[in-house]
Amino acid sequence: MARRRKPAAAAADLVSRIERGEPGAIARALSLVTDESEGYEALLGPLFRRSGRSHKIGFCGAPGSGKSSLINRLVTCFRKAGDTVGILAVDPTSPFTGGAFLGDRLRIQEHSLDEGVFMRSLASRGMVGGLNAAIFPALHVLEAAGFDRILVETVGTGQDEVDIVEVVDTVVCVTAPYQGDEFQAMKAGTTEIADLFVVNKADLQEVDRALGAIRDALSLGPEVRAGWQVRVVPAAAATGQGVAEAAAIIDEHRASLKATGEGERRRRRQLRKELSLLVASLIARNTLERIGERHIDALLAGTTDPLTLGRALLTEEI
Repeated sequence: MARRRKPAAAAADLVSRIERGEPGAIARALSLVTDESEGYEALLGPLFRRSGRSHKIGFCGAPGSGKSSLINRLVTCFRKAGDTVGILAVDPTSPFTGGAFLGDRLRIQEHSLDEGVFMRSLASRGMVGGLNAAIFPALHVLEAAGFDRILVETVGTGQDEVDIVEVVDTVVCVTAPYQGDEFQAMKAGTTEIADLFVVNKADLQEVDRALGAIRDALSLGPEVRAGWQVRVVPAAAATGQGVAEAAAIIDEHRASLKATGEGERRRRRQLRKELSLLVASLIARNTLERIGERHIDALLAGTTDPLTLGRALLTEEI
């Protein structure tokens, strides 16, 4: 019988393969850290120590605004510039297979055989706030693999639209000139977090209205935030119109992050968010393991209430 390797040794071997860019190792590590499978904790430290080098770009926007189509075009731009690209898409329906993004992968099919591009869906199950709590370990896997750019696509609804700012370096909000998307973007608070607005499907007649609405909303806030003026760009991902300009602005924002020190501030914000999610997860796991039938009996008997009992469990008073 073959001797089973210790978790630390197995993790070191897997991380070494990830650093060599082996797709199978990257996929294996992503499965381990997002499912919290046996041995995943041994990976977290080595992966974290290899993080912080990639440019992480988040894409938010309502479903149907064309985020995936825009990402497809941007990947082409980045690859032409010689950058490798990792893609994480938060899938609202299934763990890694099925769901909206799997269908959208048909639009990114041209990159499927490109060794410089890696795509993976991240299930929205087990969320804390608006984004999956496993988003940070998943990002660290791709960072350890050495991808120059990591693109994160949100589900496109709810809290994840705002939470993305605590995860990535650059936030791109994608809207479309119909169904009030531009107003939905403002309502969701993305005017406070977006570094770039891309009004997709710019070949539609209503594009000028959408551009004007977003610019008007931005004019209500500070003109420059942390040395950066938020840009608004019309584009048509279907034809490629405006995509090169969007890519150039993303590069410009990356340079601004380094020049102004804003990049370090955002890195600190990301670390704070990652740590808070991890601590919350550890506390929840430890507390849930201690809930017994006697606690449920006490609730049924009315001798306590959920809040009092919950606080007691957290302070280990019972």
